Amino acid sequence: MKITNDIHYAGVNDHKIDLFEGQYDVPNGMAYNSYVVIDDKITVFDTVDARFTHEWLDNISEILGSRKPDYLVIQHMEPDHSANIANFLKVYPDAKLIGNKKTFTMIGQFFGNSFEKNQVVVSDGDELNTGSHTFRFVFAPMVHWPEVMVTYDMTDKVLFSADGFGKFGALDVEEDWACEARRYYFGIVGKYGAQVQQLLKKAASLDIQTICPLHGPVLSENLSYYIGLYDTWSSYAVESDGIMIAYTSVYGHTKKAVEALAEKLKSKGCPKVTVNDLARCDMAEAVEDAFRYGKLVLATTTYNSDIFPFMRQFIDELVERGYRNRTIGLIENGTWAPTAAKVMKDKFASSKDITFTKTTVKIKSALNDENKQQLEDLADELCGEYIARSDNKANKKDMTALFKIGYGLYVVTSNDGKKDNGLIVNTVAQVTSSPNRIAVTINKDNYSHHIIKQTGIMNINCLSVDAPFKVFENFGFQSGRAADKFADWDFWRSDNGLAVLPRYINSFMSLKVEDYVDLGTHGMFICSVTEARVINDKETMTYDYYHKDVKPKPETKGKKGFVCKICGYVYEGDTLPDDFVCPLCKHGAADFEPIG
Repeated sequence: MKITNDIHYAGVNDHKIDLFEGQYDVPNGMAYNSYVVIDDKITVFDTVDARFTHEWLDNISEILGSRKPDYLVIQHMEPDHSANIANFLKVYPDAKLIGNKKTFTMIGQFFGNSFEKNQVVVSDGDELNTGSHTFRFVFAPMVHWPEVMVTYDMTDKVLFSADGFGKFGALDVEEDWACEARRYYFGIVGKYGAQVQQLLKKAASLDIQTICPLHGPVLSENLSYYIGLYDTWSSYAVESDGIMIAYTSVYGHTKKAVEALAEKLKSKGCPKVTVNDLARCDMAEAVEDAFRYGKLVLATTTYNSDIFPFMRQFIDELVERGYRNRTIGLIENGTWAPTAAKVMKDKFASSKDITFTKTTVKIKSALNDENKQQLEDLADELCGEYIARSDNKANKKDMTALFKIGYGLYVVTSNDGKKDNGLIVNTVAQVTSSPNRIAVTINKDNYSHHIIKQTGIMNINCLSVDAPFKVFENFGFQSGRAADKFADWDFWRSDNGLAVLPRYINSFMSLKVEDYVDLGTHGMFICSVTEARVINDKETMTYDYYHKDVKPKPETKGKKGFVCKICGYVYEGDTLPDDFVCPLCKHGAADFEPIG
């Protein structure tokens, strides 16, 4: 398989494996990817699993013909990618091995020989020219081993991404990418979200047109979709609306409670309810679901004054992988001394930003009328925001939404007749209460100002404290005239037809412009409220909270150059070009300041 004119696929499919890494069920096998770049000097990227030595070497030979490789780049030392380093050198003894210091330490450990005469040790950012191709090596420690690095081909604009963007499954099987990539990510890489985020920031400055991972298919179309999912997963954000229920049941009573709750959640508008019996399901898929959805219900029996073993294992899997930014509801069952709810809650003590529901369902042996009311209350609590989105069930005149207004941050949505637009503002104020009037001030340079002047309507989405930085990148760091800000966002619409953010907000208001005040550089829209809904009880994000807890802190230690005051991007160099544009937020040189 040719990926570009010069890049060839040399990997193998494994349909004999039953458990990947000894624990993950892979019914559709695995792919161990390897790549060959033909140039004045020939470069091979990574080897394959030990069971496919001859098949892989045959692939290399077929691609090369009478030529021999000059370099073997070792991006990751897990044996499914590195097992054939010694075998490669037996066939091609003059080839050079390219890796970092940690790579060669591990080679010595695995093979009892670090192949010193073949070593080429590289540092982060080093480049290798092989003729028409120039490769830049980018270190990615703990994604998901400490020696990991990725390689960017500056000529064909290809990122060789090591285990990043990988998935379960052989390449000769058709299946949904996201499902098996999600299970792979959270099972194997999930603990290292912060390190993946650092790698994504490095990758943001590269013009990537193709991604070549070490597992799974080569990605060359709709890259924003795959990169967007990785950003969501590694920032522990919610990917999909819905509620996951995980349970264990000994004699069926806890199961009955779970089934009753699932029906109530569906009836109250929950868009997706997924139920996992932890004693029978694939544990890795249960972990995947828990990270996919924003809400989780745990239901189990008290067992030896603790919790049922499968539930204990499941929670341990979540906590180990950094489970956070989620709402959890609890159901416990016990005949004489129920303690499961407390045990489950305590197990999340080290987890960040976990919100437990006010309602806990406490069953003693079997469901009774009191428990059924608790299930009803729990369903109401979990489905509050789904009810708020419902055209039929929502309270559309809930003026307590105005209580959410403060010195906060908001996404103003509008529509120019062709596409939806959004803008970050911090200038929203209630000016009268009878009638309710809202003032929204917008810079005239912003495209949203132009749209709202023409249409006379807008929505105010009140951001809550769980809003990640990507919300500000998307709606604040690019112009709606040039970009479709909702291209990669799911959303719903209010009665005025405008977009409403699907998450990260605690309320929204639809506004109709009644008057306009020209403030020179800005315009103030005085508006009436045509619709107002409260989505949840999360706190409104303030401007101060954004700067302290959301906006990334620039990594300037030991660096010389300039830092963007808007997004924190660091430009290294003695002089910042006057025409420089930040690759992240698109602001110009005027918004940079010298480091230190």
